[in-house]
Amino acid sequence: MSDTPVSVADQGAIRRITVNRPDKLNALNAATLDALLEAFEAAAGDPAVRVVVLTGAGPKAFVAGADIAEMSALSAVEGRDFSLRGQRLMRRIETLPKPVIAMVNGFALGGGLELAMACHLRIASDNAKVGQPEINLGLIPGFGGSQRLLRLAGRAAALELCLLGAPISAERAYQLGIVNKVVPADALEAETLQWAEQLAQAAPLALRGNLDVIHVGGECAIEEGLQYESAQFGLMFSTEDMREGTRAFLERRKPQFAGR
Repeated sequence: MSDTPVSVADQGAIRRITVNRPDKLNALNAATLDALLEAFEAAAGDPAVRVVVLTGAGPKAFVAGADIAEMSALSAVEGRDFSLRGQRLMRRIETLPKPVIAMVNGFALGGGLELAMACHLRIASDNAKVGQPEINLGLIPGFGGSQRLLRLAGRAAALELCLLGAPISAERAYQLGIVNKVVPADALEAETLQWAEQLAQAAPLALRGNLDVIHVGGECAIEEGLQYESAQFGLMFSTEDMREGTRAFLERRKPQFAGR
């Protein structure tokens, strides 16, 4: 049995957050949702952290879903509150001012796929399976799955996954745009850390600006999005990182970004 539902470890500027319930295939119960929210709040507020990698403990699952044993006993009001609890976590991850990479190391079903989709980037092992199987339990996605699938993969794919409830392969998920990259299982960690290290060396304020404009632009009309982009672009000219980046380019050297 796991001592804690979530473990946290740092590797330089990279923070690794692991759902640590391998005996339950890392299923999300209320305590795990709360622990994840606490971990992401801490990552957001720690200036030493520049990028977050999220994964699941053990070789079988990223997160196999919500904890059905806990969920099956909920009343209607409790079910709504459980959904809101999960959505609060997903929204916090989605709006984190630092890049979050989901390292999908096995099953990412139901709440697990919803958790992965809330991250900014997703790398999956070639043996991963993803899906929204809630229909098989007489349910619908409750942590934002219907909405993020619609935005990531389009209406046809969202309807297929939510109505049929069958898991799909990592390769099919890549084809639909649900994951960014598929790699052999034995290369998953190395490939994910390569992306994380690249992000950790990038300009933190520019990373935050990119996350911000893409998030805002995805939720508003094109003219509003363009205006917002211009405002944020101009704001970058007030940063030391922008001066360092342009100066390093002209001097043909590697920039040293400080996040100021």
